[in-house]
Amino acid sequence: MIKIGILGAGTMGSGIAQVAAQSGHKTVIVDVNKAAIDNARKNLSGTIQKLVEKGKWTEDFGNDLLRRITFSTDMNDFEGSGLIIEAIIEDVSIKHKVFSDLENIVDEGCILASNTSSLSIASIASVLKNPKRAIGIHFFNPAPIMKLVEIIPAVQTSEETKNQAKRLIDSWGKTSVLTKDTPGFIVNRVARPFYGEALRIYEEGIADFATIDWAMTEIGGFRMGPFTLMDYIGNDVNYAVTEIVFQAFYYDPRFLPSFTQKRHSEAGYLGRKSGRGYYDYSEGAVMPKPNKDKALGIEIFNRILVMLINCAADALFLNIATREDIDLAMTNGVNYPKGLLKWADEIGIDNVLNQLQSLFEEYGEDRYRPCPLLKRMAKKGETFF
Repeated sequence: MIKIGILGAGTMGSGIAQVAAQSGHKTVIVDVNKAAIDNARKNLSGTIQKLVEKGKWTEDFGNDLLRRITFSTDMNDFEGSGLIIEAIIEDVSIKHKVFSDLENIVDEGCILASNTSSLSIASIASVLKNPKRAIGIHFFNPAPIMKLVEIIPAVQTSEETKNQAKRLIDSWGKTSVLTKDTPGFIVNRVARPFYGEALRIYEEGIADFATIDWAMTEIGGFRMGPFTLMDYIGNDVNYAVTEIVFQAFYYDPRFLPSFTQKRHSEAGYLGRKSGRGYYDYSEGAVMPKPNKDKALGIEIFNRILVMLINCAADALFLNIATREDIDLAMTNGVNYPKGLLKWADEIGIDNVLNQLQSLFEEYGEDRYRPCPLLKRMAKKGETFF
């Protein structure tokens, strides 16, 4: 089995290291910050202990797993690795530096991967002498639990690198999907309206946070409403991704960030981690009650859903991924109750298109422009599946 290197000992890096070690690989996790390395060792030991206590793992399995992981502050310990996954800060200049350094440490056959959720893999690969070995391997948090992994070949990536990376991730029991190297890849691109349209509905005064969340969970069947989820992710993190995607798409109105989220983030209302977001999480705080008007709930749910479907259709239209991988990504990466393209078939492409066209006519904003693929399919009476 090849040796796996993980650069970055934060939550994501530690989680990926656990996944690799669980699958039997000798794994090296490196972080220049010794405190981060010590914290990763302590947290991983705690996780193993809990899983052993719950009877999910035997003590021997847990001990063997921990023995397979080396914790280090020295990148030279990556020597001999067959794959290195970088999971550090989302700053392309820092990634350029570490990728250049890594190339001087590892053998020619070692795959160099980034776990970035939003940056260009082509740009990261551009600093390498051999950019053919670079690829994006994007895990979702928490890495040991979430099944989905997006595999993102850059324009420079070789077929061999792509196939090797996919085979390896699949062998770890993950569900991998292939996506083009475009902003947000599949999940962070297609999911934007779940947050953006919910914020717009609030800003128009149609409904409050609790009512929008109720509509999406009770009527739509989503596990979390958009405001609960943004509070869980962190408003600073969610807003930053929205801004990156918006800028990366040359300011396409479909990805327009929200002033409501910006102001909450600026105020320090980051969500659960700060004790206050769209909801108050302080001790003794009472959660607001939603307005359970069914007609209003259906209106909210339909509006957000058709916007999500439009984004998914656009990803297919522009060959970002296959229809199967788009639906797989949304059900496994963000736990949507159904794949969006299958959902469109159930509702009827005509119905989806009519709702989008009504919004487009009412607002006159490019945000609501229907994807050409939906227009063509409605004309021919086609379905996605």
